[in-house]
Amino acid sequence: MKPLIPALFAGLGAFIATAVLTLLDQKIANAVLIMAPFGATAVLVFGVPASPLAQPKNVILGHLLTAFIGVFFSQIIGVTAWSLAAATGLAVSAMLITKTTHPPAGANPMLIMLTGQSWMFLLTPVLLGATVIVAIGAIMQQLQKRLP
Repeated sequence: MKPLIPALFAGLGAFIATAVLTLLDQKIANAVLIMAPFGATAVLVFGVPASPLAQPKNVILGHLLTAFIGVFFSQIIGVTAWSLAAATGLAVSAMLITKTTHPPAGANPMLIMLTGQSWMFLLTPVLLGATVIVAIGAIMQQLQKRLP
């Protein structure tokens, strides 16, 4: 397969995933389904799908674990320069320990703490959004395998 085809498929997959999340975001009341780290997730899931960092377990659990840490710090500990640094460091360590490393998820504690998100953020956008990206990634991989 020519190098151009996988690159175009990656871009198409990122487009579809972002469009689906954005359109669902507009249709579901009180739901947020898009967040900046998902852009970097799309690079891994669609651009280098065989990478260990792009596997479903890493994408979903990496985002969920780091988001939990961010919400915990935001809601329980409070937001200071030190707590922001501690949450980010803890998120990195937690992903490595649990073998769920997904680099874009490293931004979650910062995003969550700086915007004051609540526990609901774990479900939407984190869990639902990551799951949608993984599902679309799996579909795109199957479609790409069927190309001549």
